[in-house]
Amino acid sequence: MTIGDRLRSAHLPPLTRSMWLEIDVAALRANLRVIRGLVAAGTAVWPVVKADGYGHGAEVAARAFVAGGADGVCVATLEEAIALRHAGIDVSVLILYPVPPGTSRAAAGEGFELAVSTVDGARLLAEEWRAAGGASDGLVLRVHVEVETGLTRMGIAPSGMTSVLESLRRAGITVAAIWSHLATAEDGDASGVQERRLAQVVETDTTDQPRRSHLAATGGLLTGRGLAGSLVRPGLIAYGVAPSLDLPLPSGFLPAMRLKATASRILEVPTGTTVGYGGTWLAARPSRIATLPVGYGDGYVRAMSGAPVLVRGVRASVVGAVSMDALTVDLTDIPAAGPADEFVLLGPQGHDAITALELAQVRTSIPWEVLTSMTRRPTRVYDAAVGLLGVRTLAGETLVQGASWS
Repeated sequence: MTIGDRLRSAHLPPLTRSMWLEIDVAALRANLRVIRGLVAAGTAVWPVVKADGYGHGAEVAARAFVAGGADGVCVATLEEAIALRHAGIDVSVLILYPVPPGTSRAAAGEGFELAVSTVDGARLLAEEWRAAGGASDGLVLRVHVEVETGLTRMGIAPSGMTSVLESLRRAGITVAAIWSHLATAEDGDASGVQERRLAQVVETDTTDQPRRSHLAATGGLLTGRGLAGSLVRPGLIAYGVAPSLDLPLPSGFLPAMRLKATASRILEVPTGTTVGYGGTWLAARPSRIATLPVGYGDGYVRAMSGAPVLVRGVRASVVGAVSMDALTVDLTDIPAAGPADEFVLLGPQGHDAITALELAQVRTSIPWEVLTSMTRRPTRVYDAAVGLLGVRTLAGETLVQGASWS
C-alpha cells in the first residue's frame, strides 16, 4: 500500500510533497519499556523530548513515552515545556536550562520543574519567588540543583552547594533533586570521579528535605554508570539510536525515525553528463538519475553527498551536490526502480537499513545531530501497529480521533 493509500484509509490529509518522515510510535513506546528494564525498581524514568523530540515531534514522542510508562519528561527551554502543556501532556516536565527572569511563578503554575545551575541564578530565583508571592497562592516551585562534576558546562561547584541550598529555603520552594551530567560515559575513570562528586554533595546535604539525585542519560544507561541516583534521563537511546559503534544498543531497541521519498523524475543521461550545482559529479557511463524532493531545507545536509539510499532493498548513492529542496540518486545499477518506488534515506527496507549512526559518519558528525537536523518542513507521519495515528505538517498536527497510544 502506498503512503497515499495509507493516509486516505486513515482519513488523514495527503502529502503536499512526495517526501516524509515516518515516525514509529510503537517503537518509541517499546523503547521506554526496555529502558525500564535497565534500571532498578523504583528508579524514575524521564525521557528527554527537547529539540522537537530529537526531530520526531515532541508532543507525539511525549505521548508515546508516557504510554510506555515514563514518569515525566525533560526539555531544554520554557517554550518547549509550554508547547507540551498546550498539547495536553500533563506529566511532570523538567526544564534543563535556566528559564528567563520573571517566569518562575507561571512555570510553577504549570507544574514545571526548574533547573538551578549557578549561584547567582539560585539567589535571583529565590528573590523573584518571594517578590512574586507564589507561595501565598499555594504554589510550589520544584527545582533541581545542578552540580558541576566534570562536564564544565553548567552547574554549581560542590563547595558552593551548601549556600545555594540555604538560599533556596523559601516558602513554596522545594529542592526536588540534586543532579549532574556525565561528560564521557564510556570513560570509567572520568565517570567514576563524577559519580563520587555528586554522591559527596548528596551525602553532605544536611537538610531534612528528601531529594532525588540523577546523573545518567543515554551513555550512563549503556555503560551502567551514574545509575545510583533515583532518576534517569534517557535521550538518544529512547529513540532507538546508538550513540557510537563503541556503545551499541542492547536487544529490544527499535529506531523510530524513517526518512522516505518517491522520485520527482527519473532521467536517462549520456556519459559525460554533470549533475547538480557546480557539476561535481560526472556520469562515467550512461546513467539513470532520480531526483528526490529532499534537501538541506529539510535537514538532509550538503555533506550527505555520497550517502546511501535504499530502493527495492538495494543500495544506491546520492550523487552531486545536495541542494535546498532536492537531491539526485544514481539508479543505474537498479534498472527496475521507477517512480512508484519508495526511496529510504534513513531507516530499514528489505534486509538492509540505513542508520542515523551511519549517516553521522558520512557527514562527520554524531547521530544526535542527524536526528535534530530534521526541520519542521517534512510532514511527520505517525505510524503504529494499529495503523496511522496522525500527521504533522507546517500547519500543525492532525491526530486520529480516539486512537490508542498504549
